Amino acid sequence: MPDFFTDVAIVGGGIVGLATAFQLLRRFPGTRVVVLEKEDRVAPHQSSHNSGVLHTGIYYRPGSLRAQNCRAGKLAMQAFCDQEEIPYRICGKVIVAVSEAELPQLDVLFQRGQANGVRCSMLTQEELREIEPHTAGVRAIHVPEAGIVDYPAVSRRLAERIQEVGGTIRLGARVTAIRESSDRIIMESTKGAVESRFLMTCAGLHADRVTKLSGRVPEAPIVPFRGEYYQLVPEAEHLCRGLIYPVPDPKFPFLGVHFTRMIHGGVDCGPNAVLAFAREGYRRTDLNPVDLWEALAHPGFRRLALRNWRTGVGEMWRSWNKAAFVKALQRLVPAIQPKHLIPAPSGVRAQALRLDGTLVDDFVIQQSGRVVNVGNAPSPAATSSLNIGNLLVDRLAPQLEETRS
Repeated sequence: MPDFFTDVAIVGGGIVGLATAFQLLRRFPGTRVVVLEKEDRVAPHQSSHNSGVLHTGIYYRPGSLRAQNCRAGKLAMQAFCDQEEIPYRICGKVIVAVSEAELPQLDVLFQRGQANGVRCSMLTQEELREIEPHTAGVRAIHVPEAGIVDYPAVSRRLAERIQEVGGTIRLGARVTAIRESSDRIIMESTKGAVESRFLMTCAGLHADRVTKLSGRVPEAPIVPFRGEYYQLVPEAEHLCRGLIYPVPDPKFPFLGVHFTRMIHGGVDCGPNAVLAFAREGYRRTDLNPVDLWEALAHPGFRRLALRNWRTGVGEMWRSWNKAAFVKALQRLVPAIQPKHLIPAPSGVRAQALRLDGTLVDDFVIQQSGRVVNVGNAPSPAATSSLNIGNLLVDRLAPQLEETRS
């Protein structure tokens, strides 16, 4: 029998789940809300293992959910940080074409930025050197409004605000089963059973599994990719003033190795992108046989690997060979040397992958009756989280209003 009764249950205590609970309680005060998180703290995985960038929306296809939510989400995140006195910094970004061959794709990004309302400008080589003196490039896009923030701090503050207005956060509550009747949903968890009128799932690296538990078919299974980083030693930090990004390969949605100023100091360099042998595999030696088997058995992953095997081999080579990683970084900043780099913590990205090998490049939100599942929340999910939270609340708002009347 359930020992806890609520109006809305949210599975997943990352920044998207927390932002959703925050927006729900803001818009529907007095609603009973519980967030179920399987770890012993909030935001333990993707929300705390990212570059901390406040994205502007320049990369995303106009009209996509990523484009629509990034712009408004960034402004909402900055307003939240201002209100809560959480430090952030608008340091600017340059996206650098290092050869003439990259100029057409740079132009595409510039057009996208303009279509998405991003304040950006095209730089000559001389103008680029004024902003980032140590960067090589024939041309670049300057995005002055890009910034950096501490997303784990944002997540902790969201958790505090949720609990202050009556919301509940259950840590160590891994959901093991979900049963649905005509008017109730019961979730079995490692911290007891919860009965709820409505369910939202924001499970990140386990989004597809939790969607299946809810009785729905995920649009695309999750395959984990680990991103590995180095950090500049203090005497080399002057080589990067803000954010330095390459022109991304349009056939591969990862942004390539780049340089990122961090909000608490230091400069991170990376990431590469390699298959993780565990959904929470932050080290090369981390292995979960079930996770690995699911990834290798996924027909979409096999098709992706066959189509992009050269890229994949290069990413794996950079994973094991520091000199190869340095060479990739030197395309952007030629002065970088192996002695300038020390290992930094890795992250794991939950990549939704269709059966035909197509990487899902947008947010995926599936609703069926009383249940809303977030099936894919790639970057800029952290930047956009407060806006995504509003979007998810919109999906249940008519039913919530009906139950309150």
